[in-house]
Amino acid sequence: MKSPLLSYTVKRTGSGLISLLLVSLLIFLGTALLPGDAAQALLGQNATPENLAALREQLGLNDPLVVRYLSWIGGILQGDMGISFSSKQPVLEILLPKLANSLILALAASLIAVPLAIFLGIVAALKQDSLVDRAISFLSMWLVSLPTFLTGYLLINFFAVRLGWLPSLSVLRSTADVNDWVAALIMPVAALVLVTIAHTMRLTRTAILSVMASDYILMADIKGLDRRRIILWHALPNALSPIVSISLLTVAYLMVGVVVVEVVFSYSGMGKLMVDAVSYRDLPLVQACGACFSFIFIFMNFLADFLCVVVNPRLREPKS
Repeated sequence: MKSPLLSYTVKRTGSGLISLLLVSLLIFLGTALLPGDAAQALLGQNATPENLAALREQLGLNDPLVVRYLSWIGGILQGDMGISFSSKQPVLEILLPKLANSLILALAASLIAVPLAIFLGIVAALKQDSLVDRAISFLSMWLVSLPTFLTGYLLINFFAVRLGWLPSLSVLRSTADVNDWVAALIMPVAALVLVTIAHTMRLTRTAILSVMASDYILMADIKGLDRRRIILWHALPNALSPIVSISLLTVAYLMVGVVVVEVVFSYSGMGKLMVDAVSYRDLPLVQACGACFSFIFIFMNFLADFLCVVVNPRLREPKS
């Protein structure tokens, strides 16, 4: 007999692959429809019509969209994302170091944001309707209302301009040591943490309070058990499924939400690389960055769903 978990994993993997295919099509069409001419952007305004025509032919821009899309997908399946229009280097050689920098930034923010948000959510549930709960809720609402770029500029203004404690730009050179890395990461990580903890914290609080309304929790309360013990030992384990889900979705957002932060702080990651590639009309580079971001987000969503099913076996049961 087939395992329900295995069956669910196969179905979820299939839907994830279909999502990736559809997203890849949207990415390709979106980059193909970008305003401007890639050949013109590369050669400049003084390029002759003959040179432009020759470059378009060399880059394959004259081929039908279907042919170009199938060639791009076929290359990805073989580990080849093409050649950068602007630098003439393989896209993977350019992309991988930037991807590593973005992952370092996102993982550093995740290691702070997720535990802190869960802790604040538990505290808010423990102190329901108290001054502490209201203060945490107000803080979360205030943080949610701030755009990411504004949070970044406020941090720069305070810590770099006014106090002079940190560099205003997170520029990483090839000779950067550990201290340089730490200094470069502090403000981008802080910006990502501030814009993401609110959602995770509020959903943690809501999940715990929802479980607290269950009959067995009310019975434990009637028996006179300490509220802290009830939440930590009875409510929290049963609220793990939504908490795990929102925590991994927060990590997914951090992985793909670094674009604005990287641009604000001039951090040398994949987000800034993609923005620069758009300005240069470097289509293979833009497409590769978009595909990489999409894969990370879809994979993290799959992982969130999978772990939710592992934590809560009732989700495996077929709906009647």
